[in-house]
Amino acid sequence: MGPSPTSPNAVPLAVHWSGITDRGRIRKNNEDAFLALAIDGHGVHHLGKIGDSSLARSDFIFAVSDGMGGANAGEFASRIAVDRITRLMARSFRVRAQGLDSGFTDILAELFSQIHADLLRLGYSYEECAGMGATLSLGWVTPGWLYFAHVGDSRIYYLPSTGGLTQLTHDHTHVGWQRRTGKINEREARNHPGRVSLQQALGAGYQIVDPQIGAVAVQPGDRLLFCTDGLVDGLWDRRIEEAIREPDPARATEPPAKRLVEEARESSRDNLTAIVVELHAPLSV
Repeated sequence: MGPSPTSPNAVPLAVHWSGITDRGRIRKNNEDAFLALAIDGHGVHHLGKIGDSSLARSDFIFAVSDGMGGANAGEFASRIAVDRITRLMARSFRVRAQGLDSGFTDILAELFSQIHADLLRLGYSYEECAGMGATLSLGWVTPGWLYFAHVGDSRIYYLPSTGGLTQLTHDHTHVGWQRRTGKINEREARNHPGRVSLQQALGAGYQIVDPQIGAVAVQPGDRLLFCTDGLVDGLWDRRIEEAIREPDPARATEPPAKRLVEEARESSRDNLTAIVVELHAPLSV
């Protein structure tokens, strides 16, 4: 079942988010997509690119996806991935409201399995969709916890209130495995010719996917970053943390996601997408 939302850390935090996607300087179309939802027992509500709300009223879903495939198939694939989340998560919440015991691991595993099946079916059924696939990095923010699920090489970073930056998700590439096991460093990973060769993705002809699913306790002052590989292509991890925690005073009032994407765009060769989520103590309880 995983951690309980009624744990001692379950404070109804205030949530601030900002999200942006950009075609970048080189690509002709944008194969990235992102999603921000508020969700409760009554249904789901699409959120704007920037906003504030509270976990006292609803949970939140944030996700980024990077599509792949010929012609416009990649753009189609990432949109399918995020669109399916809206429908499938709403159904999962209705099941929970009926009192059926379904933990976050089961819900997220089923969600990824169904999106994968949808993309495979479309890839096999339509010539223009052959080979179509997508990465997906999803976070479910609920009182006291971030539940997450991930396939591919988009990323979720955790920036705790105490400092530092941790990449929660595993890049599903051989280069990502080498970096995690200490065989190569960040510089070597960024320059490796095989860094974009995925070992698994949703759809794209992969018969089996094994999403990474996990949970992190969250508290006031924590931040989360959801991003596609285009952002990482343009910014080193250290610079990502600096840009979020210590922005240039001249740009400090701009949405954090906008600051990140605009800076990364100068050197990135890909589409870029970022969602920055900031958790704060509520103004009143």
